[in-house]
Amino acid sequence: MADRPTLLPDSTDWPVFGWADDVRPLLAEVLGAGRAAVLATLFRVEGSAPRGAGTQMLFDESRASGYFSGDCIEGDVARHAGEVLADGLPRRLHYGAGSPWIDIRLRCGGALHILVERIAPDCPAAQALIAAAARREACLWTSDGTRRSVLPAPPDAPLLACDEAPLRIARRHDPARRLIVSGGDPGALALAQLAAMAGFETMLVRPAGPQSPPPLPGVAYLREEPAALLGRLGLDRWTAYVGATHEDHEDLRACLHALRHGAGYVGMIGARSRAPGRRAALAAAGASAAELARLHFSPGIAGLGKAPWEVATGLVAEVMQALRSGDSTHP
Repeated sequence: MADRPTLLPDSTDWPVFGWADDVRPLLAEVLGAGRAAVLATLFRVEGSAPRGAGTQMLFDESRASGYFSGDCIEGDVARHAGEVLADGLPRRLHYGAGSPWIDIRLRCGGALHILVERIAPDCPAAQALIAAAARREACLWTSDGTRRSVLPAPPDAPLLACDEAPLRIARRHDPARRLIVSGGDPGALALAQLAAMAGFETMLVRPAGPQSPPPLPGVAYLREEPAALLGRLGLDRWTAYVGATHEDHEDLRACLHALRHGAGYVGMIGARSRAPGRRAALAAAGASAAELARLHFSPGIAGLGKAPWEVATGLVAEVMQALRSGDSTHP
């Protein structure tokens, strides 16, 4: 196996490529450059495993995105991916209990089954997958390794459905998680930066703020009024809004818009003592009891502390939990 071509980065001492949990950004980049990519999908898990069925990795020359096992099998999957890229023939890989490769062991003691397939740069299904992501539409990627399609995802579709005789998988792809933060104090900046590091599409909005953007990698900066921005972008259940301007005339209007237009999480940073007045102001503006029940006043996890990074950590954790609520099928 040592002579197989590998598609892992030259140095895997620090596999930060495993932080990525969505293959679509790299897939769009690779196909846009006119190159083929290799997609690997974990379609069955037996016993314990670090990731669940539906987890994916993408390989492009010497780059990778995602991980399956915490460094037990990624190198061997990459070698198979190199072969698939070269000959175009899909592979079904089996690691762990019952595997033909007894020299590759899983420390968790389970078994992993993976489909590896080559994605041509002109693949219609791959282009449809990328287009659905740009439109923020949930869809199903179906494949048997050679024939692929993309269909709209029903609301109750699991993350992965699989028929194995013959093999065909249906992997649900949701819109990317998105967090919109209004404000410009250290807490708002910490929240925006941590969310971007955690893989959210992150926007920081500061009405009439400085012309120069904040020094926050991966954070888009906009100088619009928050409610107007939310109306222009459109909202969905994969989007969170957190008002942190501390100016009620801006935060309240934006929170009410977010509540009424389907945001998956809405919060407003501020002292608990301000919550009754804010609740009354929203009720006077027409907010229903159900809408008010969904609004997080003084959001985050209590007890972590009040320093900017402590508040941001609790907020990101709460947003993650809210955007995944009701979905027990994620990897």
